[in-house]
Amino acid sequence: MGKLKLYDTSIPRELIAEERESVYLSRSPEQRFLSVLHLNHISVVMNGGRPLKSPQGKGLVIRKPSI
Repeated sequence: MGKLKLYDTSIPRELIAEERESVYLSRSPEQRFLSVLHLNHISVVMNGGRPLKSPQGKGLVIRKPSI
C-alpha cells in the first residue's frame, strides 16, 4: 500500500515532480506494474465498483457514466 505524503505549499511544483520521478524510476519494472494495478483497483473502488474504462468495440474508450 502506498503512503500519503503532504508537501509544504512553499515548495515549487517542479521540485515535487522531480522527487516523484526519481522515486518512480528507482523502482523495478515489476514494482511499477504492480503500482499501476493498485491504482486501477483504487479507481474502481472509488467509482462504486465500476471501472473507469470498459471495452466498447475496438479497444478501450473512456466514457462518462450516464446519469
